[in-house]
Amino acid sequence: MQSLDQLVRDASELATGRSVPMTPAETEVARQMQICNACRYCEGFCAVFPAMTRRLEFGAADIHYLANLCHNCGACLHACQYAPPHEFAVAVPQALAKVRADTYAQYAWPPAFGALYRKNGLTVALALSAALALFLVLAVASQGSLWHAPLAGNFYAVFPHNTLVAMFGSVFGLALLALGIGVARFWRDVQPAQEVPAPGAATEAARAALTLKYLDGGHGEGCHDEDDRATHARRRWHHFTFYGFMLCLASTSVATLYHYVLGWKAPYPVTSLPVILGTLGGIGLIVGPIGLMRLNLRRPALHGDRAQRPMDHAFIVLLLLVSVTGLALLVGRETGAMALLLAIHLGTVMALFITLPYGKFAHGMYRVAALLKFAIEKRQPNRLALGAD
Repeated sequence: MQSLDQLVRDASELATGRSVPMTPAETEVARQMQICNACRYCEGFCAVFPAMTRRLEFGAADIHYLANLCHNCGACLHACQYAPPHEFAVAVPQALAKVRADTYAQYAWPPAFGALYRKNGLTVALALSAALALFLVLAVASQGSLWHAPLAGNFYAVFPHNTLVAMFGSVFGLALLALGIGVARFWRDVQPAQEVPAPGAATEAARAALTLKYLDGGHGEGCHDEDDRATHARRRWHHFTFYGFMLCLASTSVATLYHYVLGWKAPYPVTSLPVILGTLGGIGLIVGPIGLMRLNLRRPALHGDRAQRPMDHAFIVLLLLVSVTGLALLVGRETGAMALLLAIHLGTVMALFITLPYGKFAHGMYRVAALLKFAIEKRQPNRLALGAD
């Protein structure tokens, strides 16, 4: 059997054979994938390993694809006979997590924002949220008083409707543009032109993303925790977070329909559909992020990349701030503190929108793209045509 040093040299030679040399993190993934490809014990665990077996060599694009296909459930780490302290030191979740973080910065647009957010995610998120909230608070104070007579929940008495639409529409539009450019760059790199989408691929990818199929640990029992115990907790907290976000988006969409199509102007009663959807979404965005933060703080080092934690925590904290301030605004919208609560909430929402393309939110978009590539690729003939396959 080859020594560890020889395996590292072989992976390095594969990397330097490309026109653009791979990073140390990418080279390490290539080394580990060579070992995994020889073993194949984990082939049935998740989408990463069937995708891996279609390759004999691993270039940067292959590694970016596999890194974003990985859901970091930890099953392969706990099943691996070559995991640390073995000299081969195979820790696939950690190795792929390091590359995955690199892709967020590498494909980000503009690139400088991605690099800044990756290194100082939590600081940037909190500073941006505080600065925007303070700006809006001062804007309200300059027009009158932060403490006012009750306005019957009429937000537009504080910020005119057209002003809110212009501010948040432009910020959200730019965030979607930046995110779209990043995902398009990623897709262009990982998807060969000869792989033509086949019927059913998009449906399969969407189902896998919406159900978080690959957070079942490959055995249906969930991700592994710090004690090697399988649990569905991570999957549940992700569902609370994702569907809480989608309910809040649905609330805004329904309110927009009410305003522009039906001519029903805000404020809406607490029993109205926008308020109900927003309340349920806000609760989901408190329960889910708290659960994810707790799991993130307890996960062992080999389950991920500790250097990502500021970026992970930034997104979780922003979601919590948005949901907590939103629910506080709902409770206090009939009081004289509504203007202050509204300014703080809008500042946190704007900070969330601005950071969406550069933080943990982006991983969902890249992961969906990787799942789509996997669904397309598995429908193509295996070009290796190995007897063992």
